[in-house]
Amino acid sequence: MILQWEMDHPIDPSVCAMMQAAADLALWAEQVTVPCTVHVRLCDDEAIREVNRDCRGVDRATDVLSFPLAAYPAGRTAGSCARALRENYDDETGACMLGDILISVPHLYAQAEEYGHSPAREATYLLVHGLCHLMGYDHMEEDEKRVMRAMEERIMNGIGMSRGEDARPVSDEALLALARAAMERSYSPYSHWPVGAALLCADGRVFQGCNIENASFGLTNCAERTAVFKAVSEGATEFTAIAIASRQTPPWPCGACRQVLNEFAPNLRVLVTWDGRSDEKPLSELLPCGFGPKELETGTRSV
Repeated sequence: MILQWEMDHPIDPSVCAMMQAAADLALWAEQVTVPCTVHVRLCDDEAIREVNRDCRGVDRATDVLSFPLAAYPAGRTAGSCARALRENYDDETGACMLGDILISVPHLYAQAEEYGHSPAREATYLLVHGLCHLMGYDHMEEDEKRVMRAMEERIMNGIGMSRGEDARPVSDEALLALARAAMERSYSPYSHWPVGAALLCADGRVFQGCNIENASFGLTNCAERTAVFKAVSEGATEFTAIAIASRQTPPWPCGACRQVLNEFAPNLRVLVTWDGRSDEKPLSELLPCGFGPKELETGTRSV
């Protein structure tokens, strides 16, 4: 999913990365098969109060507002309404516009503190809540509320951000879906071979990456290393699995990526997907007799 950001209020960039992963997974969970885009405005309480007053007649600040564009038939949601989505096709983005979401940054920080979890989780949940509305879900009636909450939980769990006893590890299926979504953001005008990656951290966070090519070919960066460098730059250095997506052929990581992954996770699970198929191998099989920090430390001690 393409998120068109409008940031009136500063927020940690790593939070936006988690929100992007949630948006990608929302389309997968809803089984939306057309590309979609959403305008997301991060603002202060006064700005969201003004919109709430002018558009809904409610003169107070709130945490999140959503304004869907698609008109879904009664009882149906975006996953079964491709035609309704295509009616809002946007030529500039090459995707179907779902609508607008406003999130109050002061509200999300206050609620994160109140509920005892991270601002990243609160921001991601607010986005997911707004996305569910844009996809046709509601919570006015108790039955509707149960269905919407179940979808919200499925998305949050898919990126490892569920709470309490309901928390479950990110599934391989979800990780592969995030890799395929990242592939769509590939910058590969020279090879025309897009690749996406989704790196699962030991703490449950997921970092996405795509291959980024350059006119000076040697400066190209692979999807796997993009994901790793994003994760390390945000303080994550323990990884359990990586999913890699491409088309036509299995996108096993190149030698350079295998070495970079081995630096942090010699026992990493490597999952690949292409043309509806998938496979898995341990990194130790892809890089036998790998050389990493432990080997360097041992060699230094023996001198």
